[in-house]
Amino acid sequence: MISLRGKKISGCIACLGCVKDNICKLEDDLTELRPLIAEVDAYVIGAPNYYSTLNAAIHAFLERWYQFRHQEGDTLWGKLRVAVGVGGTSGAFPADDIVKFFLYSLIETVSKVTGQGAASCFSCGFGETCKVGVPALLYGEGVKITEDMIPRVTKQPEVMEAAAAAGKQLGERLRNGHDRKAVTQKMQKTLMQMFSESA
Repeated sequence: MISLRGKKISGCIACLGCVKDNICKLEDDLTELRPLIAEVDAYVIGAPNYYSTLNAAIHAFLERWYQFRHQEGDTLWGKLRVAVGVGGTSGAFPADDIVKFFLYSLIETVSKVTGQGAASCFSCGFGETCKVGVPALLYGEGVKITEDMIPRVTKQPEVMEAAAAAGKQLGERLRNGHDRKAVTQKMQKTLMQMFSESA
């Protein structure tokens, strides 16, 4: 398991230094993670909801996967992943963004798991008086925060069950020797469909 907390990872700067060899030329904490990204068979990537999208750390991390996709660089093609999103109101936005990022790398989403977590508004010190914070949005103005009202995925059995099911599904796909070439072709068609719908 790799946490991006405390890691220094810049976003892609579009220098195209990776075009010839599919290796990013920026030197930061992603450099040591690159071999791990390349060698694993599957990914479980999660992110928090920041302004209905990914937070900057995971966004920068995923942007830098651009380095793998030049000149039919198939290092990641046909691999599998689970996308996980958690947010103060919804985890769907970051999970959807993760799915989209990986589609560009021709990696198939086996499952997407989303849950509601504790927005920082519950612990910032102003959660009961701030009129635009998540507690007021969820419970109304003048809310009195109690421990039992703070959302946690561990208090959401359906989310915990979905996470366990996603892990099982991913494991089964890997054990059954998934066909990376077939997955790649399927993802190429999905990507082209997305492009045609947005045109």
